[in-house]
Amino acid sequence: MAGYRAPSHARSVLEITVTLLPFAGIWALSWTAVHFGYWQLSLLLAIPGTGFLVRLFMIQHDCGHGSFFRNRYVNDGVGRLIGVLTLTPYDAWRLAHAQHHATSGNLDRRGIGDIDTLTVREFNALSIWGRLGYRAYRHPLVMFVIGPAYVFLFQNRVPSKLRRHCRVSWISAMSTNLAIAAVAGLLIWFLGFGTFLLVHVPMTLLAASVGVWLFYVQHQFEEAFWARDEEWSRHDAALRGSSHYVLPGVLRWVTANIGAHHVHHLCSGIPYYRLPRVLRDHPELSSMNRITLVQSLRCVRLVLWDEAHRRLVSFREARSA
Repeated sequence: MAGYRAPSHARSVLEITVTLLPFAGIWALSWTAVHFGYWQLSLLLAIPGTGFLVRLFMIQHDCGHGSFFRNRYVNDGVGRLIGVLTLTPYDAWRLAHAQHHATSGNLDRRGIGDIDTLTVREFNALSIWGRLGYRAYRHPLVMFVIGPAYVFLFQNRVPSKLRRHCRVSWISAMSTNLAIAAVAGLLIWFLGFGTFLLVHVPMTLLAASVGVWLFYVQHQFEEAFWARDEEWSRHDAALRGSSHYVLPGVLRWVTANIGAHHVHHLCSGIPYYRLPRVLRDHPELSSMNRITLVQSLRCVRLVLWDEAHRRLVSFREARSA
């Protein structure tokens, strides 16, 4: 994978340009629609606006891995600026996401940057209130609508749970909050509070739900990989525990090829615009863990890890077992 890692500055600048400018244009069109009383058109424009906002988050994601530019300070600077638009404190998120890469699929090191996943045995050992709480957490309405809104609007406003990096997380969260307040305050001053809400909030909420859905499908599929610490390896977690989400061309572009998630976990230093080339050059990677858009809908029911059969199962399957 080493030959795919070096980023192209020209390509990276182009990727930012073709993402940020259309997003700004759609935002301006949406404001114009609201200004002239066509708020329904603004809601329609929120759909393509969501796509470009998701893509901005993917650029921020690559900056967090140090893969978008050769210079670390440029990566961090761009990531922090985008974090104001995505409501994500860049440095706090970067540390938590690095922990996710280091522990993905490890049953003994869950809890940072993951979708909370219990084993069948752990679920059965819970009290009735604990089971109801986990069922509520795993309900699609909570997981993909209420949860994303909570994470991006509220949870990201406070420091990360990574205690050993508490100072960095605190500074990251508070500085991002101040920048968000300044930008939002400026827009509200010129455009009005109601207009700002109608234009930006739908894009933010939709993008949050899409982001959580993508993250969910990347690791929550039936034949995923989970293991105890003594049996866990980062290589297995990457190739067996991360999916290859096969999306239509437009959605691949919007999501910045994050569907090739097994390759990303295998070598997180590869810029997203080089991931398709990796799959072309290595067909054996292209055929692994393939999940289509239709197949991904079935992943929603998979909520518990069955250690005996080494696969994710539904609540009904866990009861039957």
